[in-house]
Amino acid sequence: MMKRAALLVVICAVMVSLPGCARRDNEAKAVQASAQTPGGPLEKRPRNATAYEPMFPDQTRAPGVTTAAALKVDIIAKGLQLPWAVEPLPDGRLLVTEKPGQLRIVTMTGSISAPVTGVPAVRFSGQAGLLDVALDPDYANNHLIYLCYSEQRDGGSGIALAKARLVEPSNGSEAHLEEVRVIFRAMPTIESDRQLGSRIAFGKDGKLYLTLGERGIDEAVGQAQNLHSDFGKVARLNPDGSVPADNPFVGRADVLPEIWSYGHRDAQSLAVDGATGKIWSIEHGPRGGDELNLIQRGANYGWPIICYGIDYSGAKVGEGITQKEGMEQPVYYWDPVIAPSGMVVYHGAMFPEWEGSIFVGGLVGLKLVRLQMQNDRVTGEEWLLQDVGRRIRDVQQDQAGALYVLTESGNDSTLLRISRAEGS
Repeated sequence: MMKRAALLVVICAVMVSLPGCARRDNEAKAVQASAQTPGGPLEKRPRNATAYEPMFPDQTRAPGVTTAAALKVDIIAKGLQLPWAVEPLPDGRLLVTEKPGQLRIVTMTGSISAPVTGVPAVRFSGQAGLLDVALDPDYANNHLIYLCYSEQRDGGSGIALAKARLVEPSNGSEAHLEEVRVIFRAMPTIESDRQLGSRIAFGKDGKLYLTLGERGIDEAVGQAQNLHSDFGKVARLNPDGSVPADNPFVGRADVLPEIWSYGHRDAQSLAVDGATGKIWSIEHGPRGGDELNLIQRGANYGWPIICYGIDYSGAKVGEGITQKEGMEQPVYYWDPVIAPSGMVVYHGAMFPEWEGSIFVGGLVGLKLVRLQMQNDRVTGEEWLLQDVGRRIRDVQQDQAGALYVLTESGNDSTLLRISRAEGS
């Protein structure tokens, strides 16, 4: 029988505004962040959907695995207000969005900028606000960024995608956005601040992929299957917001041309594998049924017809079926849910043992989840940062292979950096 393993994490606050940081670093305390027995599934709670069984081995509750290396977790910044997304800049600084409508620049020494001016007005209510931020693939030369947010409209609200140039004047004045332009608006407009999706990722093909939630109200349920609606879809756009000519439904009058895939509930996770170009997404289920999906051209992912969870009332979703011809199976699912947020597919020299792993934040789960992958299947699951005790809103990777993790706790949210402990 394998011995019980432990993962040591060193925590240090790196804040220039707080004196004596170096002393705290030297006195950093080792804590248990992940302690599980490899082999058995980590989830021990009963399932919500007790009548459903996975379609293939390790589609859920894969064996628990443990990273042998010790990790070092630094608190880079404190006092963020409901952050939603983090995006590393080429020079090592980071862009962070805050849901009430602020875009910040955070340095590695813990300095948090004043809000970048020129950000479009956002509707901040419930799950709505300023959401994802992404860099243009040629950001180093053009300084273009993309923002996804909820905007107020006549008759309700909707998701908008804007493109802008980030300008940081050499005279030291505050950073601002120029040439701000909305390049896409999800339709229709309804009154809802729920299930917004809104993750942005650029593919290796240079196209922009955007997740769009089903909006979470009765009148919107089923629109994930409606190809005249953007709800419950992954959209694929050119960087200027136009529709690529090779999108799967271009030329059909009965389908919106921006649709790349459909049948999604609320995908708040989206990542492109930098090695393979494959597109991965994780979406929220109801009670059970959070799904990891490999996003394919023109594919239908089944919501709300097939689902591995149950409704919040305890009733079945639809007919209570988990598979149907013409609908994709999730690569993996969770029951109970983790409530997935941002994700990244790891490729970095710092942790070769993580090569190809998928990391995703857990909002309800209060942990960072690592999925060990092989041949597009999950072979193991690891839970990290359980000692932090906060919602994990986003995770991204820098060029050195370190991970940046946003934790959410009201107006005292933090930005963490996970790196390999010295000597590990």
